[in-house]
Amino acid sequence: MQKENYKTQVIVSGEGALQEAALIVRKLGVQNILAVCSKSAKKHCGEEFWREFPGKVIFFHAFSPNPKYEEVEAGVALFEKEQCEMVLSMGGGSAMDVAKCIKMFAPMDKHENYLKQEKKVNDIRHIAIPSTAGTGSESTSFAVVYYQEEKQSVAHSSLLPDYAILHAGFLENLPLYQKKATMMDALCQAVESYWSVNSTKESRQYAREAIVALRKAWQGYVEENTNWLQIMAAANFAGRAINISKTTAAHAMSYKITSMYGFAHGHAAAICLPKTWAYLQEHIDDCTDERGKDYLLQILEELNQMLGTENTQESISWFTKLIDDLELPYPVQCGEEDVEILSASVNAERLNNFPVKVTKEALCAMYREIVGETQR
Repeated sequence: MQKENYKTQVIVSGEGALQEAALIVRKLGVQNILAVCSKSAKKHCGEEFWREFPGKVIFFHAFSPNPKYEEVEAGVALFEKEQCEMVLSMGGGSAMDVAKCIKMFAPMDKHENYLKQEKKVNDIRHIAIPSTAGTGSESTSFAVVYYQEEKQSVAHSSLLPDYAILHAGFLENLPLYQKKATMMDALCQAVESYWSVNSTKESRQYAREAIVALRKAWQGYVEENTNWLQIMAAANFAGRAINISKTTAAHAMSYKITSMYGFAHGHAAAICLPKTWAYLQEHIDDCTDERGKDYLLQILEELNQMLGTENTQESISWFTKLIDDLELPYPVQCGEEDVEILSASVNAERLNNFPVKVTKEALCAMYREIVGETQR
């Protein structure tokens, strides 16, 4: 078992990591915990795991894959009713987003919309235990909740969970499609983080760790159901990278694809990334990163080195072939109406993180290529 300090977060990984959760709670003297997790995640750990916690563990299962504001409200109400002192999230990004929001909203005025109130640091602790490897949400300081069917981003430094427990055993029994999609989400996060205008030396190092590990471990993970530790660690590094840099154009373009065509998030991001990568290369003279065009060319070259390719075109081809090898389809022969809907949905802030300017016309052109593909 390994413990590592990341900012104000403690990351626990390796053999015996899962059992550390109860030990942390005991050391803190906490009695009542709200566990935000699906019923399947609760069952996976077994009753013996949950019995190790002192006091009471109150379970909250009533949340959606795209968490609704009303669901978070219900979680806050349960937290208050049961006099909880701490939250524990176990699952994918949705469980962690809900737990982060419960932690943030619990001390706020219950008679006002939580999303409109000032965010403040509070002393409610949060243990995050990811059951997938891809979102990196266990090491980020932002969350997503849907209010009146509109996506709302919640960001604050105190949303970073206090503890991240990386238990690779969760990955053994994941459905194959979920393994593929979440792994690709982590890879997209790392690549986008590396070229983001907000990148730093620290974020690029995290992104590098993720890219190199995913490149080496993906095949064993998908085809042989091995390399769980490597994949879990890589996904966490990707999460740490985007916690600093945020994501860019491929993620910005992916969200509506997920809702329109029913693709998993990582799948949607993956089919967008080669198009944005090619656009970046072709429009390098339109660099918006204040570090300049030469810096951006160096960043692209470093990505090539990580992937073992000779140039950016080969890197894009490598990534495209990976999508093919994973048998992740593209939307099939969609019309111009879909292109308009998709392009109108893109978050301008995430586009601003991309290191070259992207016009509405360019967005439409990229979407035409993405949704005009047929399954290979």
